[in-house]
Amino acid sequence: MGLFDLKVTDNKGQEVSLEKYRGKVLLIVNTATGCGFTPQYEFLEALYKDYNEQGLEILDFPCNQFGKQAPGDDNEIHEFCTLTYNTTFPRFSKIDVNGEEADPLFKFLKENAKEDSAPVGLKNKMAMGAIAKISTTCVNPEDIKWNFTKFLVDREGNVVGRFGPTSVRDEIEVEIKKYL
Repeated sequence: MGLFDLKVTDNKGQEVSLEKYRGKVLLIVNTATGCGFTPQYEFLEALYKDYNEQGLEILDFPCNQFGKQAPGDDNEIHEFCTLTYNTTFPRFSKIDVNGEEADPLFKFLKENAKEDSAPVGLKNKMAMGAIAKISTTCVNPEDIKWNFTKFLVDREGNVVGRFGPTSVRDEIEVEIKKYL
């Protein structure tokens, strides 16, 4: 089974086939509205505006598994993101990314990109070390460590990159450009 065989639920409760995104470069992100990394919505929206016409789609999947930092229902999360960060990229229903209830999409992503890119800089290494100690849902080596883990998928549905929560726009943008 490939990426485009999977189906997800959008933030309005409608089933969406990922086949819809065949031929696009995808950045798939598990997000949270109350996290220290939440301001990353700004650079995610900037990437979307800069590269959407060239074929980039950013797919936002809220997740409440890490410190319960994505409270609220799908509508409340969507309102927060659009009002606070002016996001315009597709947002989906809140999901689990680790454990028995992990969404099949994130199981697929983790199977095909087993670890985050290495954090750059002492501050980011220390942050990821602290996250590893407090993350209660990160049991297996390939599990997502925290909110704002990003998976890059090429136009054919191959997972070609995985970026941890501390990854910055420049690092991700360089990789996105390779696949546009």
